[in-house]
Amino acid sequence: MAPSATASLRSVPAPARAGGQPDLADRRLFRELSYIGGRWTAAGDAGTLEVLDPADGCLVGRVPTLGAKAATAAVAAAQAAFPAWRKRLARERAELLRAWHALIVANRRDLALLMVAEQGKPLAEAEGEIDYAAGFLAWYAEEAVRVSAESLPSHLPGAETAVRREPIGVAALVTPWNFPTAMITRKAAAALAAGCSVVVHPSSETPFSALALAELADRAGLPAGVFNVVTGRAAEIVPAWCADTRVRALSFNGSTEIGRLLAEQCAPTVKQLILELGGHAPFVVFADADLERAVESCLSAKFATSGQDCLAANRIYVERPVYQAFLARFLERVRDLKVGPGLEPGVEIGPLIHERALAKMAEQVEDATARGARLLLGGARHALGGCFFEPTVLADVPDAALVFNEETFGPIAALAPFDSEAEVLAKANATEYGLIAYLHSGDRARIARVVEALEYGMVAVNRTKVTGAPVPFGGVKQSGLAREGGRAGLEAFTELKYVCSEVA
Repeated sequence: MAPSATASLRSVPAPARAGGQPDLADRRLFRELSYIGGRWTAAGDAGTLEVLDPADGCLVGRVPTLGAKAATAAVAAAQAAFPAWRKRLARERAELLRAWHALIVANRRDLALLMVAEQGKPLAEAEGEIDYAAGFLAWYAEEAVRVSAESLPSHLPGAETAVRREPIGVAALVTPWNFPTAMITRKAAAALAAGCSVVVHPSSETPFSALALAELADRAGLPAGVFNVVTGRAAEIVPAWCADTRVRALSFNGSTEIGRLLAEQCAPTVKQLILELGGHAPFVVFADADLERAVESCLSAKFATSGQDCLAANRIYVERPVYQAFLARFLERVRDLKVGPGLEPGVEIGPLIHERALAKMAEQVEDATARGARLLLGGARHALGGCFFEPTVLADVPDAALVFNEETFGPIAALAPFDSEAEVLAKANATEYGLIAYLHSGDRARIARVVEALEYGMVAVNRTKVTGAPVPFGGVKQSGLAREGGRAGLEAFTELKYVCSEVA
């Protein structure tokens, strides 16, 4: 990599710190305990897990390393709480969700600071995630009162028929590190609104965001056992939930590889599965698109959360007549991205979550350049150290490159030209993934054709931001099962019951 390329990336020095604990206004939100059955517990089966700040390696804190025994105890607590919770009036459940929402909003800054410390996300992005997370509680509080029976015209003489929706039971929620607050509320708000009780396993990299939610849920008045958080290693906790017949639904965010494994482990107990798995999003720019809008949209789709997002643009295809112009403008914008610790003003790119992520970035860059791609910017660990990686731009990337065949989850933008609509559709769909695709064009007829042809659960047209509480979020093919968010997200935690009654 040319020295001038490195020099062009804006960065800020890492501040000197004595430790990684965030400076919270309310210290009670920093919990180094698990939360089971309405009680805080430190009884780990194998000591504690250290949580490190990915920006500088400082210790943020420790949480109990719980295992199968604690996982089973959490299910027992959730099962004991379930009958009373499901029988509560829907408006009472809604009021508790609103109270929880209000507390999250009131503690927005502290929750964001926790996220920056354990995940590395720039503060502005972390605050945005807290708003996003709170939105699920507000939305599902309204939906809680709309779970209703459906009357059917009877097909039998002397009979009255109806279909009811009832809560499925205890739901296990397994959440990732890249959105450690929003992925919990997206699942939990829907499940709780439906009348289910839940057990949550947060990622071991980011448990404190989940534990802060538990503290606020307790303050909001959620009954003991309705919301439980079990920290520790997923390999010991989650299989116990998969095997437990009392757990009737499992909702998971993570890789397709782990999703397949969980589906196998849940098969003997025939659970409802809600799986939000890998993404490998194509970003398609036609020559008739608004070029400046497309560049800005691509920048956001690629580098939000430092590229650590299942919705990240992973394969950027630009029609050949505007390829060089797009590349030149995009390169200018990437050079201007500010890299640094999440609490520094103006930072747009934070650290990656751990060393393994850095190794993957280096491998993808090396592979792409060895296959003929041009490295235009970045391509190495950042001078800031820690888990920082330089925002990277690769041009003329061949189809066989790793970066075009596996989810990147980092700040590497990989671009290639295309010559026809048919060609780019074939390339975009040539993957086992099908979460989201991005499309930029000014031709309405083309937009309609391409949207229909793209094999994805979600399509963003001439914009990047598409998610929100009312949206049925999810993918097709091996990007997942069922949907999260929206009405479909609530229905995933219910069972249909058909009732046929004799009419006297």
